[in-house]
Amino acid sequence: MKSYVFTEKKVPCAVLMSGSGSNAEALLEFERASAACPYHVTVLATDAPESSRAREIAAKFDLPLVEHDIRKFYLEHGEESTKLDSPRRRELREVWSNGFYHKIMAYAPRFACFAGFIPLSNIAGRLPCLNVHPGDLTRCDETGRRIYAGLHVLPVERAILNGEKALRSSVILVQPYTGDGAGEMDAGPVLGVSVPLPLELGRFTLAELAEMKNARKPGVKCSDALRELALEHIERLKVAGDHVVFPQVTADFAAGCFAEEEGQLFYRSERVLSVEYTVDSPPRSLAAN
Repeated sequence: MKSYVFTEKKVPCAVLMSGSGSNAEALLEFERASAACPYHVTVLATDAPESSRAREIAAKFDLPLVEHDIRKFYLEHGEESTKLDSPRRRELREVWSNGFYHKIMAYAPRFACFAGFIPLSNIAGRLPCLNVHPGDLTRCDETGRRIYAGLHVLPVERAILNGEKALRSSVILVQPYTGDGAGEMDAGPVLGVSVPLPLELGRFTLAELAEMKNARKPGVKCSDALRELALEHIERLKVAGDHVVFPQVTADFAAGCFAEEEGQLFYRSERVLSVEYTVDSPPRSLAAN
C-alpha cells in the first residue's frame, strides 16, 4: 500500500496557478485561519506572470513567487503554440517542466497544489500534486471512463446536457501524462468531492440548450447561452465547491489520511470511492463499489 505520510508537523507545499488565483487564495486563507492547519504554503508559482494575479497574491500573503513563463519559453525556442501536438513541442514541455520543478524545489515543498494551473506538466511524476476540477470525477460510464473529465467549461456543459440535477467539485491526485496528455486527462484517485450544488437551467429547456451545442461551428469562438450558463455555474461551483473541498482535502492529505493500493483509495484506513467534504460537518466517506 502506498501511503502519503509526512514527518513534519506543518508540511511545506507549493501552490501553482495560472489565472485569477481564487483557489490559491482559498488554500492560503484556510491555512491562516487555523494554527492547527497541517500544511504550510512555502511558495507560490505561476506559468503566466503577466496575465495572472500571482504577483498580487504573493504580495498579499507575503510569499516568495516563482515565475516560469511558458509562452515566453516556447517563443524563445521558436514555437508560437504551447500545444502538445508535435514531438518538438512535447520535448519542450519536458524541458520547461524540469526548469519549473527545480525552481519550485528551492523552497522544499513535499507536495504541490494545482490551483487553476493550466499547463500539463510532469512535475506530478516527481512530486505528489493535487488538482481541483469542476466536475464529479467519481461518475463513470459503462467502460469505466470518467464522464465529467475535460478542460474548464466542458465538464459543466456536459453535465447540463446530460440532464444532471447537481454539480460537484473534485480533488484528484494528479497522474503524470504521456504524449498529448489525453489519456491521463483528470485521471488519478478522487480524494474528495464537494456536496452537490443544484444545477439550474433558468428559462431554457434541455432541448434548446442541445440545439445551441449542435449549432456551434468548429474553430469559431463560442458565445451562446449554453456557454454563459456553464460559466455562471463554474463561478458558483468555485465558491460552494472548490473553495470548500480543496483546502480540506489538502489538510487531510498533509495529515497523512490518504493511501492507495492497486487502484483502490483508502481514507483513514477505510477503502472508499472518495470523501465528501462540507462546511459544517465532518468528512463523509463515500462507499467504494
